[in-house]
Amino acid sequence: MEQQRALNALEPYLALSKSANSPRAAADLITQATSSPNTYVFAELLETPNIQKLRQSRDYASHLKLLEIFAWGTLSDYQGGTRSLYTLLHNQPLTQHSATPNLPSLSAAQLQKLKILSLLPLLTSPTTLSYASLLAALDIPTIPILEALVTTAIYANLVTAHLDPLHQCVAVTSVAPLRDLAPGSVPQLSATLEAWQVRCDEVLREIEDKIETVRREAKVRSATEKGREALFEAELMKLDEKDGKGGKRAASSVLEGGFGADDGGDAMEVDEGRGQASRGTKRLGRVLGALRG
Repeated sequence: MEQQRALNALEPYLALSKSANSPRAAADLITQATSSPNTYVFAELLETPNIQKLRQSRDYASHLKLLEIFAWGTLSDYQGGTRSLYTLLHNQPLTQHSATPNLPSLSAAQLQKLKILSLLPLLTSPTTLSYASLLAALDIPTIPILEALVTTAIYANLVTAHLDPLHQCVAVTSVAPLRDLAPGSVPQLSATLEAWQVRCDEVLREIEDKIETVRREAKVRSATEKGREALFEAELMKLDEKDGKGGKRAASSVLEGGFGADDGGDAMEVDEGRGQASRGTKRLGRVLGALRG
């Protein structure tokens, strides 16, 4: 939705680019597009013929470079800095630079826009960024100005995040995919996606291995339980054959009343009016004690 809204905001400037036949008109169009509060993607405008003609203009080629910075660059690119994302995130010092020579000066609206565009790629790396790292990356002097910038990005639906003044950080949930891809970035993006796919495949293999281990252990437990049940039934049949129905009655008494695991069931007593356990009952107790052991 954010992408479609940004493309809709760019539509008037795409239409105007067809009549921007002079370098001056094309440069003015770039200034208007980059100053608009709702335009955040510029790739289609960059590809229009009249804008591309600025590359051969001695006086206005810098406007084309400026539009490229708004499309896929950052404030550091405008300032001429070479600070890496690592140094930004770890708050390493950076010698401040003025604007790259021959680049047009920025209005207040353009500077605000470029800082917001520079904020988006920073927020996609860790899910939480400190105020200190953002202040340095965006060349912002005070925390209230930083919080106002992040709030503007939130209300523009560019990021889903919340400010944490207590811990001096910004907690990010999601970032709108609005930045244009720089030339030559597709191979790097493909490599990143392939690496992510490899990690996903490894995790899936680990999960499948664990599932297979659980299944094997369940089969072993099931086979062991069935073996115990078969042995129990066999011993009951032997007792029935030797002692008649008394053995089966004794088995029922033992199963209902429990049996001891410590002495193997030698002291079991079944009160069926006879006052003491039969020989079949004691044998069954020994069998059950062995099965439990």
